[in-house]
Amino acid sequence: MTMTDEVREALDQQQTVDITTIGRRSGQPRRIETWRYLAGGRYWLTGSPGSRDWYANLLAHPAFTLHLTGRDVAARARPVTDPEERARVFGEIVPGLSWAGSLESWLEGSPLVEIELD
Repeated sequence: MTMTDEVREALDQQQTVDITTIGRRSGQPRRIETWRYLAGGRYWLTGSPGSRDWYANLLAHPAFTLHLTGRDVAARARPVTDPEERARVFGEIVPGLSWAGSLESWLEGSPLVEIELD
């Protein structure tokens, strides 16, 4: 899947993004603010260790809307559960976060999805 230059530029400029997921139980749209990260030249959604409703929603309904400044972009979540891939991605993300705590805690308890654009 190719990413337009405009969308890539918007993603590069915005670390804080809104996403709209579909509720896993309600089937209703749920919009939340979260952070996007860049690792390995790709874009990711994650959070500090703990359960997240947005992640559970994306597991049930991977299609979501990524709200960027001036545009809404159709996207798909690719959950990352492979331990080696999680280690590579979190190994790039976590060391740059002064508040993050240990890499091990993120590997064990943080959701991780790659943003794939439709």
